[in-house]
Amino acid sequence: MGSKVTLTASDGFKLGGYRAEAQGAPKGALVVIQEIFGVNHHIRAMCDRFAGHGYTCVAPAVFDRLKPNFESGYSPDEIAAARQMIPQIDWAAMMRDVAAAQESLKSAAPVGIIGWCMGGTVAFLAAGKLDGFSAAVGLYGGMVAKNADLKPKVPTQLHFGDQDQSIPMSDVEIVKQQRPDCEIYVYPAGHGFQCDERGSYHEQSAKLAMERTLAWFGKHMKK
Repeated sequence: MGSKVTLTASDGFKLGGYRAEAQGAPKGALVVIQEIFGVNHHIRAMCDRFAGHGYTCVAPAVFDRLKPNFESGYSPDEIAAARQMIPQIDWAAMMRDVAAAQESLKSAAPVGIIGWCMGGTVAFLAAGKLDGFSAAVGLYGGMVAKNADLKPKVPTQLHFGDQDQSIPMSDVEIVKQQRPDCEIYVYPAGHGFQCDERGSYHEQSAKLAMERTLAWFGKHMKK
């Protein structure tokens, strides 16, 4: 459904991405942020899925500064390899790359942002650091708690799993205490529960999180 695109960040860096055009009556646009596995089949599928709900989507390849065209599956070896990218992340540069995707969607405004895993953290950071978004949704972002003192500029919804081995419930409690301005949900599921290509996929939680996400964007992204 979608196509590859090239984005240009404010520092001149060019990165790849995937764009899916809204189907039916357009409701706005979404910047879609990957897990640590690149703009892979799952992320492209999520872009297509949101496009089917009326949102033009762009998923910037935010690992292009580290390893161009990086894309991974979910086997134990692939997960271990992808995790090696995390300490190398330049978060400020990633915000520039997110802003480049946002800029490319201005004509389809209002623009929201959503991300999973690392992308959940990125969505939360972008909600607090960047201007121009209308709403944000982050799913199982592992570093949200460490940045919980950052106040989002836009309505922000967060989703976590109570069986997540990488995000303890103590972290979720920190987020709840420091960010009463965010809408926060916890599911009986583990990390990655919305990805139907992972062993941790939990269908009931994934469906409910999607319903809540679409309602959130529908409420806060009115043309």
